[in-house]
Amino acid sequence: MNIKIIADSGCDLPLSFIQEKQIAFLPLAVHINDKDYDDQLTIQPKQVYDAMRAGDVPKTSQAKPAQMEELFTTLAKENIPAIYIAFSSALSGTYQTAVMIKNDVLERYPDAKLTVIDSKCASLGLGLVVKKAVELAESGIAYEDVVTTIETYCRHMEHIFTVDDLQYLARGGRVSKTAAFVGGVLNIKPLLHVEDGKLIPIEKVRGRKKVLKRMVEIMRERGADVQNQLIGISHGDDEQTALELKAMIEETFGCKQFFISEVGGVIGAHAGPGTIALFFLNKQLGH
Repeated sequence: MNIKIIADSGCDLPLSFIQEKQIAFLPLAVHINDKDYDDQLTIQPKQVYDAMRAGDVPKTSQAKPAQMEELFTTLAKENIPAIYIAFSSALSGTYQTAVMIKNDVLERYPDAKLTVIDSKCASLGLGLVVKKAVELAESGIAYEDVVTTIETYCRHMEHIFTVDDLQYLARGGRVSKTAAFVGGVLNIKPLLHVEDGKLIPIEKVRGRKKVLKRMVEIMRERGADVQNQLIGISHGDDEQTALELKAMIEETFGCKQFFISEVGGVIGAHAGPGTIALFFLNKQLGH
């Protein structure tokens, strides 16, 4: 069975990987200076970060419903089973829109196999789930088994991340301007995670080195069999720090499999340059 995997740009997978694996791609939108861009297609992450450094405040919006409707209809018409693993519903309206469009398409094509999964994941946490889905689809296992396995992966994907400058989260209303100012003065770096699809602060750490060390400690506390996992690291135009975190994880756990990518324009528009995020499974699920 030839299963088509669908992903949106909230997954932060490189476009080269998306194209190589023939993943159907739905870009979310980035708005800068009254111009609209398709994330990863007509604007690259570095352009977003450079605009933010220059003082611009990018806005974002969900994937285009018309594009989604066209994709779902084409797959249904051609009788191609499809699974869309969507960006967390707590962070974007894309999942809810996809469910409405899917239901409409299934009314017209009741025999179509089309599943929309709320990943409750973001950035490369979602990317690792999408990557796993592609591997499962390529292996030829049953459609229902792909869906079940992916839903389990979504539930057990840990997201641990920090931002370099609280001012960016403050601009988007994620933290108060006072907290951002104090954080900047004291060099305080917030650690956050994703819980039920939402961004939740865990603690505050003073200094960049200490925050990376704490991320590794949390990985030890929460991870399962991490040395045999594919570990995801994403960064906001800061590859050097991502590689530093990778080296710390290699030294601590002996991990050998890593996937490193840049935080895309949509997520980066809120988190800002200098974001560092770590992704791993908190339960041994097979590899």
